[in-house]
This record gives sequence, structure tokens and C-alpha cells, in this order.
Amino acid sequence: MGFPVRAQISEKGRLVIPAKLREALGMHPGDVVELRIEDDELRIVTLDRRIRETRRRLRQVFGSERVLSDELIEERREAARREL
Repeated sequence: MGFPVRAQISEKGRLVIPAKLREALGMHPGDVVELRIEDDELRIVTLDRRIRETRRRLRQVFGSERVLSDELIEERREAARREL
């Protein structure tokens, strides 16, 4: 969707995201969204999208073979063994 879509903010500050935009962005009722101001514009992104993007970035940095949670667990186990 390369064209602007207009919407009106209600007296209570509510804004309805038109169905075509929600569909294009994969938004569904009940989804949690993150709102932020960036370059004087309101940006809306689903939490699922942010998680996918964060995982993609982590894979770029650490590789897809590395499991950080397993490494953390092993570090904690090693620290516990040293305390004994």
C-alpha cells in the first residue's frame, strides 16, 4: 500500500486502523502493538514483529547454531560447582 490512508482521531483519542492496513501488516484482534515516535511520526508495530526482528538480528550477530540460553545455563552450573 503505497498511498496514504486517512483516519480521524475520536474525542476519546481513539484511532481505528483500517482493515486493509491491518491485513497488510498481519494485525489481528488481541495483538499487542508497540507505539513509538520516530522522526516526528507515530510508528505502530506488532510485538510479534518486534520479536521476529530481534531474533533475526541476534542470528546475524551470533549465528543460528548458537543457543544463548543453553550457554547461560551452563555458565550458571559452572558457577554453582565452583561455589561447592
